[in-house]
Amino acid sequence: MSNNLRIIKIDSLMPQQLNQFSELLVSVVDDGASIGFLPPMSKDEAINYWHKVIEPGVILWAVVQNDSIVGTIQLQLAHKQNARHRAEIAKLMVHPEYRRMGIAQLLMQTAEEQARTESRTLLVLDTRAGDPSNHLYLSFGYTEAGRIPNYAESADGTLHETVYYYKQIG
Repeated sequence: MSNNLRIIKIDSLMPQQLNQFSELLVSVVDDGASIGFLPPMSKDEAINYWHKVIEPGVILWAVVQNDSIVGTIQLQLAHKQNARHRAEIAKLMVHPEYRRMGIAQLLMQTAEEQARTESRTLLVLDTRAGDPSNHLYLSFGYTEAGRIPNYAESADGTLHETVYYYKQIG
């Protein structure tokens, strides 16, 4: 990984960060990522999403290169009394021009380390079946827990199954 890549924890969004996070989200959605939005995505829709992300129980990181956000991940801590041992990995995004540079690995390792710090021993996540992210999560030691058919819709109206994964980290 390039020396000028760095990861930062985001506790509040400054206007420039909000703009960059929004551009990243639009980029990955328009590139076909299944992360809850359909292409084409407007920048206003992306800005609206990011305004809602910073809240208790959501830990957000960005990978920055030359003052530009090129990747992000969220760790969403479960709050229910019987679930305080688990967290969800969410919205792992790497800008299409920065993929295959180790950024996803850096983000996943950072989220897993924070989960341990938060005394979380079980991580869960889901992703669309057939996407390259499935291989990525398996390579990080996640185990497929099951599939749900017709879970997420694509821009052309096709319904796709999702794959749930988990990883015991403690």
